[in-house]
Amino acid sequence: MAATLVLQLKNDNMLNEEQLIQGCIKNKRGAQKQLFDKYASVLLGVCMRYARNRDEAEDILQDGFVKIFMRIKQYTGKGSFEGWMKRVMVNTALSFYRQNLKHYYHQDIDEVSELKFDEASMEESEFSEEEIMEIIKNLPDGFRIVFNLYAIEGYKHREIAELLGIDVNTSKSQYSRAKKMIQNRLLELNKEEYYL
Repeated sequence: MAATLVLQLKNDNMLNEEQLIQGCIKNKRGAQKQLFDKYASVLLGVCMRYARNRDEAEDILQDGFVKIFMRIKQYTGKGSFEGWMKRVMVNTALSFYRQNLKHYYHQDIDEVSELKFDEASMEESEFSEEEIMEIIKNLPDGFRIVFNLYAIEGYKHREIAELLGIDVNTSKSQYSRAKKMIQNRLLELNKEEYYL
């Protein structure tokens, strides 16, 4: 009974989404903390798709939440609030990438050797989400970002080209090559599992 009372008191202190938004608009620290606690793990997952490692993802998450708190008045209530926050995180990740590009070893798309897709039939094999995310995370930066924007976030190649300041055909090419790299790595993993 005591546990039920504690849970009820905790739930009474939790604000609904509209109250959280209004509290954040008024810069109330409690509302900001609840918003962060409620969505940080989901939004960190978004950041992890664009970052090279967890530290970068956490930096992006931090910057993204600052932007969310600064721009929360711009949320019109149309569409999901979580979707709006994810878009802020994606834009923050892209800004982070562009600002830090000079620090990365940049590999031009034409410098990446063409990978030949192994035509051997891949037996049905299940890959964990962690294995697939690790493969995506290890793609060259441009490939990873285009793949995430197109395949996961649902952007069109025209939109990706505008966001990244690249040609539409470059976006299409990077996406195609990213898919090939992912397929080849999945084939390699499948073979490794077969020989174990």
